[in-house]
Order: sequence, then C-alpha cells, then structure tokens
Amino acid sequence: MTTPRLTSRDFQPEVLQLFDRYVHGDLSRRGFLDQASRYAGSAAAASALLASLSPQFAQAQQVKADDARLITRPHSFASPEGSGEVKGYLAKPAGAKGRLPTVLVVHENRGLNPHIEDITRRLALDGFLAFAPDALAPVGGYPGDEDKARELFGKLDANKTRADFVAATRGLQSFAEGNGRVGVVGFCFGGGIANYLATQVPDLSAAVPFYGGQPPEAEVAKIKAPLLIHYAGQDERINAGWPKYEAALKAAGVRYEAHIYPGVQHGFNNDTTPRFDAEAARLAWQRTLSFFKTHLG
Repeated sequence: MTTPRLTSRDFQPEVLQLFDRYVHGDLSRRGFLDQASRYAGSAAAASALLASLSPQFAQAQQVKADDARLITRPHSFASPEGSGEVKGYLAKPAGAKGRLPTVLVVHENRGLNPHIEDITRRLALDGFLAFAPDALAPVGGYPGDEDKARELFGKLDANKTRADFVAATRGLQSFAEGNGRVGVVGFCFGGGIANYLATQVPDLSAAVPFYGGQPPEAEVAKIKAPLLIHYAGQDERINAGWPKYEAALKAAGVRYEAHIYPGVQHGFNNDTTPRFDAEAARLAWQRTLSFFKTHLG
C-alpha cells in the first residue's frame, strides 16, 4: 500500500516558517530542532519533522540519469573573473540535429544536487540544451548531504560566484551546440541569480526566476531580457520586495509577466519536499516551457 505523500498542509504554519529560516541559513539545525520541539512535543518528534520536510531525491526523480533519450556529461567554462572555472552538468536530447535553444539552470542554496540535475534532464527532454553550474565547485562540489552543502555555501566568495554565473551564461551564448539564444531559470537562490543575470547580460534572451530575491532598484533599468516571474503566495520574506521591483520594471519599460500562486509555500516547484504543490508547479512549469520556446527559438 502506497503511503500518501505529505504536503505543506500536514505541517503547522509555525513549523514551516522555522523550516524556511533553517533552509536559508537563518537558523541552525539545532536551532530548528529546539524551536520545533515546542510544536512537535518532543525532541524526537522535532527530529522526525525535519526528516519529513527534507528532500527525498530518489522518490521525486522524473528522468533517470541514464535515460537513453538524453546525452548528459560534465562540462565547464572558463571564468577569469570568478573562481577560474565554472563546473557543471550538461544535458541535451540524444540525436538532436542542429543547434539547440539553451537554458542555464541555477540551483537553490544547496548546490548542484540530484533534484537540479533532474530539472536539467527534464528541460533536455523538452528539446533544450541545458547546463546547470555548481556554485559549490570551488569548495569541492555538492557534498551529497544537504546540511554540509548549506555549510559550504557560507564559504563561497559571493562576488566570484556571481561572476561564475555570468561566465557560464556567456559561455553558453557562444557554445557550438547551442543556437546562441540563452535563457536562465533559477530557484530560490537561483531565482535571485536569474534576476541578477538579467541586469548583467544585456543580450540574455529570457529569464525565469522562481521565488527569487529582487535586484537593486537602480539596476532594473539595465534589464533587456523578457522576464517570467513566479512567486509563492505564502512567502512574505521574498514577496516583500515585489512591489518596488514591479514599480521599477514598469518605470524602465521592461517586458515582464508575473504570477503569484495563492496558498503555496516558498519552494513550491521542488517536488522533493512537502512544500511542493503539484497544481501550482505544473502550471508554472507549463508557462516556463512556453516562455522559453517563444523566446529561445
């Protein structure tokens, strides 16, 4: 008998808020457990709560790593202004003829974990050449453990990390297997990077930030790429910056489309955790694919 999948509705709102703080580094693991025990009733129950909220990569995988319909491989680009080299994961349709529309995939604040590799393969199955850099490469790469990954994130040089993503974008624009038109999709930390890249790469072809932090208002006028912006309705931390961002986009005449999905949590597109919302994720992903097909060719 299949166990019903947990959703955000199975958790108290206060616990979800604590988990959001934990995920984004504002609360340690011990801090989460101590505070969550007030709602769970005991330390053991709080530990079980954390396990329930944490990613389940194998169960959520949609496209196997060895799927015969795809070609996948490690790839890297030079990054003179960043860490020296941007390392990541590349996926494309097997047997594809001609140069392909290209998407840069930017992970959450855990590095290139199995979920983001799966997202990269999903894009490839839809006809894109997709490349996902690992921001943690300079400190050894994604370590296979989410807690360790969060610790490693704190050791990164933020300026060099941003330069690495710019270098990856530029590398894809001139990549022999791509058609020169590059879009970016990013989630959480990656959503913020998608917004950032739109301000730094004038000839970026499209940007799709999922629940990402907004760029400084003074930078918004630099954006030339069309934007498709996704927000979770229950995400006060990120949504607080949207009104000013929207006003700046309008003032600068930037082409954008924004959607706020009511009743869902930050991270609603990540199908490895209970914050996933199937209906909102399906709609957001359909919109994302259509947007990329329109703007990337």
